[in-house]
Amino acid sequence: MISVCLLYVGIVLILNGIGTLCKCDPKAVAVMNFFTGGLSVIINVINLVQGNYYAAATGLLFGFTYLFVGINNVFRLEAVPVAWFSAFVAVNAVVFGTMEGFVGIPAQGISPDARWGVIWYLWAVLWATSFIEVVLKKSLGKLTPCLQIFEGVTTAWLPAIALLLGVW
Repeated sequence: MISVCLLYVGIVLILNGIGTLCKCDPKAVAVMNFFTGGLSVIINVINLVQGNYYAAATGLLFGFTYLFVGINNVFRLEAVPVAWFSAFVAVNAVVFGTMEGFVGIPAQGISPDARWGVIWYLWAVLWATSFIEVVLKKSLGKLTPCLQIFEGVTTAWLPAIALLLGVW
């Protein structure tokens, strides 16, 4: 199921980055955030019901992120709560990156795979940009939307294709 989620995480990150760079109406960009967030929540509720708690917990970080962003974009809400949530997710992403990438999680049947470690660390950086820009009020300029596009391709879309095709 992770491959399905990753495919849509890839496009939502790409669209969020392009939307920012092209100054698109945030409401228009919110649509894909709702689709991706909703899909992720549905898939990860299924994981939860099946007892796949680790998969559900990590997957819901994505689902809630995209729903949070979508709701904020549609209703033009204050961004500080999203930024603090993003900081929480970034810290968790460092932990998950370390465990999945370099230590392993035997109780979950996860052997260390450095590719996942790097991917989780890159996601941590991306989530941290929200906190840096909104809470710390440090403009990163075009870095964040460019990072969204880059990570949409390299950490989500391409891994999703590799997983779906059975080559990873």
